[in-house]
Amino acid sequence: MQFFHDKIKGYLPEFVYGSIDGTVTTFAIIAGIAGADLNSSIVLILGFSNVLADGFSMASSNYLSEESHQAQVEGDHTAPWKTALATFISFITIGSMPMVAYVFSYFAPGIISDEFRTASILTLLTFFFIGLVRGKVAGTSLFKAALQTCFI
Repeated sequence: MQFFHDKIKGYLPEFVYGSIDGTVTTFAIIAGIAGADLNSSIVLILGFSNVLADGFSMASSNYLSEESHQAQVEGDHTAPWKTALATFISFITIGSMPMVAYVFSYFAPGIISDEFRTASILTLLTFFFIGLVRGKVAGTSLFKAALQTCFI
């Protein structure tokens, strides 16, 4: 656990930013598909396409932003590819959580009766988890950080 804490501490902004953005955009796609009453398998196609494309876009933007920032600042630098990788991994792993209900439903039909409701709950729990990690690594109140992340 200490290894995880030490590794994420240097990349907390990228973890929070990538995880929240990934979760929000993935849930938005799920909500649009559910609202249009389209087949659940479309969630998997559009959801994973979004996660990969948007995750790559955010990682690329992070890389260029970090490189630009470092060109202006002297001192300790983090390799731009490392911050980009942290953003990408956070985006695709944590950002995929709202789709878990649809993955289970696709591979084991009937196990989940309401995929969208389950995805909504998973999204809220994902925000809570991101807040817990944020609070733990930042050394602040876990519960306050988790609630703040959920409500913001």
